[in-house]
Amino acid sequence: MVAIDSENQKKMDSASTHAENDPRPLSQVFEDLARTTTAPVSFTELEDAFTDRSFAALLTFFAILNLLPLPPGTGIVTGIPLVLVSVQMVMGRESVWLPTFMRTKTIAPERFRQVSNKVVPWLQWLERFIRPRNWPFSQRQGDRWLGAFTTVLGMSVVLPMPLSNWLPALATAIIGIALCERDGRLMLGGLILGVVSISIVFGFAFIAANVLAYLAGFWPF
Repeated sequence: MVAIDSENQKKMDSASTHAENDPRPLSQVFEDLARTTTAPVSFTELEDAFTDRSFAALLTFFAILNLLPLPPGTGIVTGIPLVLVSVQMVMGRESVWLPTFMRTKTIAPERFRQVSNKVVPWLQWLERFIRPRNWPFSQRQGDRWLGAFTTVLGMSVVLPMPLSNWLPALATAIIGIALCERDGRLMLGGLILGVVSISIVFGFAFIAANVLAYLAGFWPF
């Protein structure tokens, strides 16, 4: 009897470990969820689907949202989750916290499939070249350093400036995927693109500030 209980416990532990260490690539997670869902998808369900990769996967998901053609100014809304997730990575939290209004926010099944159909081919193409390699950090250390960097990128996405959110969002998506797979080479590419995008954003901000200061000189009051 004891032997049977012990065997059952081992099976339960094995199932739990498998659930917490999903071997599927990120593209497969998106594809499976899009194929099987029949109800609106909430961010809580996304977090559950991403299991142990929730921070990196949610970072990638929110970054990809900013790469889709959306009305001008929506980066203010879609960029906030990037900052929230990144700050929590810096804090070293065990799980992602999102405000209630965001957790209960849902995406219609049809809309989620549309997003998945656009995202999955891009992820599948990228996943052919990525694998765990040259990762310079321990898991917790890497999460915190990259979280600090993606916080700055997320703040760049939030800035209400024309064309300011696309490159930082792309860099964040690449870093998120690299973090999922522990690919040091891809991470380096994302960091370089991130530095370039931040430089461009701050360059635009500097030019805009100087133009406003120049125009203010003509203000009669």
